[in-house]
Amino acid sequence: MKRRMLSLALAACLAMSLTACGSKEETPAAPGGDSEAGSPILLGTISPNTGNLATYGSAILNGVNLAVEEINAAGGVLGTTLEVVSADDQGDPTECQNAFNSLVTQGVGLIVGSVTSSCTSAITDAANEEEVCLMSPSSTADSITTEDDYVFRACYADSFQGAIAAAYAKQSGLARVGVVYCAADTYSKGLYDSFSAACEKYGVEIAAVESTASMDVQDYTNQFASMAKAGVELVYAPYYYDVIGPYLVTQARAAGYTGIIMGADGYDGTPEYVVDGADLSAFNEVYWTNHYDPADESELVQNFVKAFQDRYGETPIAMSALAYDCVYMYKQAIEAAGASDAAAVRDALADNSATYERVTGTYSLDETGTPVKGATIVSFAEQDGAVTTTLVDVVKELPDA
Repeated sequence: MKRRMLSLALAACLAMSLTACGSKEETPAAPGGDSEAGSPILLGTISPNTGNLATYGSAILNGVNLAVEEINAAGGVLGTTLEVVSADDQGDPTECQNAFNSLVTQGVGLIVGSVTSSCTSAITDAANEEEVCLMSPSSTADSITTEDDYVFRACYADSFQGAIAAAYAKQSGLARVGVVYCAADTYSKGLYDSFSAACEKYGVEIAAVESTASMDVQDYTNQFASMAKAGVELVYAPYYYDVIGPYLVTQARAAGYTGIIMGADGYDGTPEYVVDGADLSAFNEVYWTNHYDPADESELVQNFVKAFQDRYGETPIAMSALAYDCVYMYKQAIEAAGASDAAAVRDALADNSATYERVTGTYSLDETGTPVKGATIVSFAEQDGAVTTTLVDVVKELPDA
């Protein structure tokens, strides 16, 4: 199976540009093997470096590169440096498969990626077939990780994230809510499913449901006019920042919906996408779940934020923090295994007794490779002519029904 996959990967690589596949002419190394003496440990990344979600790609690469620079400056891992090999999936599942194949042909056995659940879902089977460690910083769909395989992540799962939103509605005394989501997207549909199940658990009525054909439509007027007509008090709308900032929120208000809009970690980065001249008051009463708060006073968080700001001149969003954590999780696993080959690292990551004290929390991985940790609830608001974020709550566990 591995030989067949590699032949397909080589064919795909030949069809791609030299930039994507690299210009090495030597026979590709088998993925996941130990580094030769003196050779760096290759760490691959797959992220949307171009396309609509390029902000996430940049955030991932910045987080990975910062961690690698720190580790190498401190002597590396097992006396060996790390070397980053990056691939762009453009936020597209097919391109994600191409990116994965390209990394495999270059002998990469440890990968950070991909970002979106739809892209990562496209390569999990291949990671297991090729016995390549795949650690997603941010793919939250429950189906991403399963027991006894090569796939892990640094983020919580949607079954937790969606349920937090339902619990928030319950605890806020909101009896009727609505949902606007994309049924064709793994991330959005997964969040809708978990939110819906938790609403039933908490006794919250979903009184209206509307959907879109894709995650990047630019008109949400009809959907939110329906929400206003239904008289719901909160609308759960799991989309990404590239539509939340320029389209969804302002169109919801223009359509007559004045209640709470709530989303998930895909809202991270929204302020940078708000259109000049937009009515910023539209972003009042917009809430979302996220992985960390850069204002957290813990030493780990503040050291990371300062280092990131010194290196890149900006405050890191959650994607950067999660990617940074991925690298240090790999470092800890390599040191625990005493080797950098994918099989040994996989076994170390599968050790549920291992504890990771990282920027996005202190946690262990469950039997599927998903962290057991909390989340934050964050709000947007207009302040001094800009859209700002404020920490609302930190949720360590879900409340009882």
